[in-house]
Amino acid sequence: MPPESTGLLALAVLVVAFLYSCVGHAGASGYIAAMTLFGMAPKEIKPVALALNIAVAAIGSYQFWRAGHFSWRLFWPFAVLAAPFAFLGGWLNLPAQVFKVLVGVVLLFSALRFLVDPPPEAEPTPPSLPVSFGVGAGLGLLAGLTGTGGGIFLTPLAIFRRWGLTKTVSGISVLFILVNSLSGLAGNLRATKSFPGFAWILLAAAVLGGTAGSYLGSARLPHAAIKRLLAIVLAIAGLKLIFA
Repeated sequence: MPPESTGLLALAVLVVAFLYSCVGHAGASGYIAAMTLFGMAPKEIKPVALALNIAVAAIGSYQFWRAGHFSWRLFWPFAVLAAPFAFLGGWLNLPAQVFKVLVGVVLLFSALRFLVDPPPEAEPTPPSLPVSFGVGAGLGLLAGLTGTGGGIFLTPLAIFRRWGLTKTVSGISVLFILVNSLSGLAGNLRATKSFPGFAWILLAAAVLGGTAGSYLGSARLPHAAIKRLLAIVLAIAGLKLIFA
């Protein structure tokens, strides 16, 4: 990739990392869209997106935990089966265009709901263990297959089902993303045994954007602002899945 293109892509990564980290996400769907627009090969996009996810999600996990927006009781049932299924999804390379379009439509519908009728904050009711295990396994597999961390799916589901307060959901989602991205990248590297060298420049950009965004999301932005930003993030992710 020419140096000027690498610089522009790094700037795009920084912006995506900032926007997504504000709502407890790490930006994989945005990174994938940006790297696709810049003509990167599909075999390079997936591992780089997961690596950027890991960097931003690690920062976000710390920021939301430090601000008191994390619930281990809500998190661990989702995560326990998510990691092995994310590894499986990262190892597999399936033609899944129709499936991705359906998921994209669901994300766009969720984005519209957050813009038109965002759910109010209410006393949370955590799901039962079987439901959490099933959701975690399904989202882990989806995360590995799509090269994302799964939080883009977990966050709207948990908020609409009122499984937790908005910032608590953001706090568990970002750690969920970290776990799945680590597992998904391990599966991908096990299958491909390669990783693009220029990704380190993009990682630096992601760290800058993720640090600023996760600080604002965890400590400064109100719940309503996070829901509006989440709608934008969901719309970007949905459009990416449909048209990529």
